[in-house]
Amino acid sequence: MCAADNILGAMTILIGYLPAPEGEAALRAGFAEAKLRSSTAVVINSQRRGASGTPTEIGEDEIKRIVDLGRESDIEVEVLQPDHEDDLPGTLNELATEYEAQLIVIGLRKRSAIGKFILGSQAQRILLEAEVPVLTAKA
Repeated sequence: MCAADNILGAMTILIGYLPAPEGEAALRAGFAEAKLRSSTAVVINSQRRGASGTPTEIGEDEIKRIVDLGRESDIEVEVLQPDHEDDLPGTLNELATEYEAQLIVIGLRKRSAIGKFILGSQAQRILLEAEVPVLTAKA
């Protein structure tokens, strides 16, 4: 039995979420896909190990808001907050396998070419390394 069996036994849409406009865009797009596909949604708010308390971490009120948003659309939602090292794409791939995800949804923000070169791009790595299709949403 896989973890996906815990939430109605349906296929899953995995949604990467940060408390930012691009995170809200990912939620909207992910919930729309889950409804379209009659799937459940697993929202991932993944913290870099050792970075607890950063602005990307969400609390219980935000988790409840996300679950309630899903319920308003008749979508079963689970929120996970796994830690990761420097391998967020690997963490998402592991969760996609565990939950039998058929799609990963992430939000994008505009960055300059220099910003992408210096800092790298987690979104780009997710797009290139994901083992399932990835849908991107712009805020």
